[in-house]
Amino acid sequence: MSPFLAEIIGTAFIIALGDGVVANVVLNQSKGNQGGWIVITMGWAMAVFVGVFCAGQYSGAHLNPAVTIALAVKGSFSWTLVPAYIAAQMLGAMLGALLVWLCYKKHFDATTDAASKLGVFCTIPAIRTPGYNFLTEFIATLVFILAVFYIPKPATGIGSLDALPVAFVVLAIGLSLGGPTGYAINPARDLGPRIMHAILPISGKGSSDWAYAWIPIAGPVAGAVAAALIYNAFLAS
Repeated sequence: MSPFLAEIIGTAFIIALGDGVVANVVLNQSKGNQGGWIVITMGWAMAVFVGVFCAGQYSGAHLNPAVTIALAVKGSFSWTLVPAYIAAQMLGAMLGALLVWLCYKKHFDATTDAASKLGVFCTIPAIRTPGYNFLTEFIATLVFILAVFYIPKPATGIGSLDALPVAFVVLAIGLSLGGPTGYAINPARDLGPRIMHAILPISGKGSSDWAYAWIPIAGPVAGAVAAALIYNAFLAS
C-alpha cells in the first residue's frame, strides 16, 4: 500500500468510527442515543487506535495535518511530502464522514436539531469565545504532539505497535481538555467532515458554521508547530 493510500484509509477509519460514535450518541432513535461524553471520548480513542494500527506500517500513520507539520518542523519528515500527506488526510476525512452519513441516514432524518447534526461532522464550542477556543485547541494539540514525540516508535513514524499509546493520549485529552471545544486537535478531522456537512443532502441541517471553522485548523497547527519548536529547543536528547 502506498503512503498516500494508507493516509486516506487510516484517516477514513478514524472519522468513520469517531464521527460514528458521535452520531450514535446524539442522533434520535439510535441505540446509543444519550450515551454521554465517556462513550464519545472512548469511541474516538478507539477510532484513532484502528486508524493508526492499519496505516502505521505503510505511511507512519500521521492521519492528521498537525502531526505531519510537527514532524516536518521537528526535522524528521520531509517538507516535500507534506502537501501529499495533507491532501490524503483530507480525502480520507471526507470519505469517513460520507460513510457515517450513509450508515445514519435515517437517524439524521429522525433528528430535528440542526446543531446535533452538525456536531456529528465537526466540532462546536461549548462557550463560543474565539480567543479561548483557539487557546484550548492550541494547548490540547501541543500536549498531544509532545506526547506523541515521546512514544518510542519505529523509523517510519507512529507505527502500528504504538497505536494503543496514541489512543490513550487521545482519550486523556478528550476527558481532560475536550470539554470547551470538542478537541479537534486535527484540522482534517474537522474541515473534511465540515465540507461534507455543507454538500450532503441532509434535511434541516442548518449552517455549517464556517465562521468558527478556522479555529480547529489554526489552533492545532499552531500548537503542533509550538510543540516541535519546544521539543527541538529544550527536550530533544
